[in-house]
Amino acid sequence: MTCSQTCSRILGLSLSTTALVAAGANVALLFPNWDVSYLLRGLIGRHAMLGSGLWGGGLMVLTAAALISFMGWRYGCFSKSGPCQSMLTALFSSGLALLGALICFITSGVALKDGPFCMFDISSFNQTQTWKYGYPFKDMHDRNYLYDHSLWNSGCLEPSKAVVWHVSFFSTLLCVSLLQIFLVVVHFFNSILGLFCSLCEKS
Repeated sequence: MTCSQTCSRILGLSLSTTALVAAGANVALLFPNWDVSYLLRGLIGRHAMLGSGLWGGGLMVLTAAALISFMGWRYGCFSKSGPCQSMLTALFSSGLALLGALICFITSGVALKDGPFCMFDISSFNQTQTWKYGYPFKDMHDRNYLYDHSLWNSGCLEPSKAVVWHVSFFSTLLCVSLLQIFLVVVHFFNSILGLFCSLCEKS
C-alpha cells in the first residue's frame, strides 16, 4: 500500500509538471515571437486559439494531478478513504487527465498537419502580387512542409520564423500530451494494485 501511495505522489508531481509545460507552450503559441500585436489583431491560428494546451493538457490534467497527489499523501478527506472510494477517485482522475491529454494530442497533431497561420504570397494564383493570412501549407498535397525545410522561409512572410515557432511548440504539446497519456495508464494500473493491496491487508 505504501508503495502504491509513493507511486501516486510521484505520478501527481509528474502530471502537474507536464500540465504546466503544456499551458506554457500554448501561451507561447498565442504570442508569435513574443509579439502581442498578432493576438490583438486576431491573427492567431484556430488551433492555438482553441487553447487545448491550457484547458485540456493544462487545467484538466492539473486538476487530476492534484487529486492523485491528495490520494498519495492521504490529505484532507482522503486520509480515511476506503478502497472503493480511492478506486472511484482514481477512475475519475484518470478519466479526466486522459480526456484532457487526448484533446491536446489530437489538436496538436491536426495543427502540425495543417501548418502555421501566417501571411503568405498568393500572387501565383493571379496576375497581381497579393498577400493574405491563412494556412499556406494546408492544401499543399505534393510537398510536406514538415520534411521540406526549404518552404519554411518562403512559405510564411509574417510573422518571421512562424513555421519554426509553430512546429516547436505544437511538437512540444504533442510530446507532452503523449507523456501524460502514458502517466495516466501507469496511474490506472497503480490504483488497481493499491486496491488489491488494501483488500489483502483487510482480509
